[in-house]
Amino acid sequence: MARFTRNGTTKILWVDTIADPTYMPTATELSGATDYTKQIAAVDGFSIENQEIETPDMASTFVSKIPGNDSAADSSLTFYEDDVTDTIETDLAKGTVGFVVICRKGKAPSTKGMDVFPVRVASNSPAITADNEAAKITVKFSIIDRPLLNATVPTGS
Repeated sequence: MARFTRNGTTKILWVDTIADPTYMPTATELSGATDYTKQIAAVDGFSIENQEIETPDMASTFVSKIPGNDSAADSSLTFYEDDVTDTIETDLAKGTVGFVVICRKGKAPSTKGMDVFPVRVASNSPAITADNEAAKITVKFSIIDRPLLNATVPTGS
């Protein structure tokens, strides 16, 4: 098994629209995406969690479980704030709808590991601190539908 680090490999993109109802982007849609990888300081969430259901019975003191509903984890991207432009503040303003595309193993065509999250921006908030660190903005996302997980990056993107 070959191991790798996410830093320098994983790509995080913003796509305004994806025509396919299963959220599989075309090469053209991916080529037109905004690549935010270099501006991102932290990633939280962007995963599916299952809310298991307990199923106790009178025959045992062990409480078994069955899979329940799936839901999305609270998800956010923390960006480095730019003191010249306000791209993050305008492109990812509260209420903006689009797609966060995470190419976990890189964006090379035919690479597996592309996750597509249909989202709405829930908040866009600068972190104000007196600490000795770079200025940051946290954008929180509501995942509005079941994401496409572990897809293959389309050829030509």
